[in-house]
Formats: sequence, C-alpha cells, structure tokens
Amino acid sequence: MAAPEINPTVIKKGELNTLIQNMESYPEGILIPFDKPLEWTSADVVRKLKFKFQYFFQNRKLKVGHAGTLDPLATGMLIICLGKATKISEKLQAEKKVYIADVTFGATTPSYDLEKEIDATYPYEHITQEKIEEALKGFIGTQEQVPPIFSAKYVDGVRAYEMAREGVEVELKSATITIYNIELLEYNAPTAKIRIECSKGTYIRSFARDLGIALESGAHLTGLRRTNQATSPQKMPLQWKNSCSSSNSYYCVYCAINL
Repeated sequence: MAAPEINPTVIKKGELNTLIQNMESYPEGILIPFDKPLEWTSADVVRKLKFKFQYFFQNRKLKVGHAGTLDPLATGMLIICLGKATKISEKLQAEKKVYIADVTFGATTPSYDLEKEIDATYPYEHITQEKIEEALKGFIGTQEQVPPIFSAKYVDGVRAYEMAREGVEVELKSATITIYNIELLEYNAPTAKIRIECSKGTYIRSFARDLGIALESGAHLTGLRRTNQATSPQKMPLQWKNSCSSSNSYYCVYCAINL
C-alpha cells in the first residue's frame, strides 16, 4: 500500500499572524515561503527561524527544514518546512523552479559568480540582443551540465568547494538537467537579465559560463533571484516580486524573526 500523501498547510502572505500556537492544529505540517537575504546561507535561515518557531510553538523538538538550497549570493524564495512537512522536503526540491539571472559578459571567475575575483577577460562588443536570443534557444531541453567546482557537490566524501578553496584540483561529473523555458528580459551591455525555468540540480552559474562560451566570449553570474517554486502535492506555485511588500506572497526573514 502506498504511503498517504502529506498535505501541509501553506501559510500565505498576511496569514503568519493567524498561526495557532499549537502544532497539533497542523497535523500535516506547515510550509512558509521566505525571502532568503543576500549572503545568508539556506542553513542560516533555517537556524534563525528554527529558534523562532520552536519558541512560538513551545516545542523544542519541532523539526524545521527547507525545500531547496540557494547559494549565499542568491536571494528569493526559500520554502521553510515545519513539523511533518519536513518529510516531503526532498519531494518539493524535485519540483521545477524559476530564476531571474543577471549574466555579465566579458569576464569569467573561478566560481562562475561574484564569490571569486575575475580571472580572465574577453571581448563582448560583438554580442547583441539578437545573438543572445538565438543562443538561448540551444539551452532549452534536457542536457548534461557540469557543476561549478565551487559547489556543494561531494567528491570522495568532501564538499567540492572545500577542496577548491584549498587549491585542490577538482573534477566533477556532469549531471542531467532540464531547462523548460528561457527568456531574455533585457540586455544592457555587458549584462543580460534572463528568466530561466528549470529542473532540480540546475546550476545557473554553470549556465552563465556556458552561455558566455556559446557567444564566443566569457561570462559569469552577477545576480540571481528565485521567484517561483511548486510547493505542494497539488503543484500549487508560490511566487512573488520584491521584498517587504504587503502585495507580495512571501515573508521577509528579518520581519519574521522580529514578530
């Protein structure tokens, strides 16, 4: 017999203050969308909110987790799981996600983003909006992608980024990912703003690197924001625009901590 579906309560914008201070009122757990601040790790968010919610529900054993890691230099949707909802965090992580990425042409970095200094420069004057749009067509579909060496992938039981920071040569295997849809939102040379709808395991940093190569230049990621993620067994998406606005459907971490 198949295990029963877990259908957690999704706390939408404006409903956080309506939480009942008893987890027994939420037998299937709770999902809450938060906006991960810049430079925070996903673990930082969980650690700070775990204390807050354990205190709120007067339950030191309350399980708190998240449904999909964001890099420290990325912002946007981070789904926090409370109680029984933590049991479906892996399932939620497998859902497709949407990102808005700033890709800057003409330079590369070892980390493929702003974590490391520029290590090489390239011409980019030949890149036009039309050429970017044409190149993006080649990224749609299922493909093999090599993760950045500065990533959380394990190599012989050690995080790749730990080895890379120590100067150890790291060789990562490619992974199968899918880009469902991709759109150039604007191009102000040398930076393109691109919307990407993709599968679990997609590294937008690697996409930025590969796009630079496709356009006979170099490129790195200079901004990243996750704006959408399917977050329930019913495939109900939660999405938002900017932070700390009553018109948006997610929560500011700072505001939640200070409730």
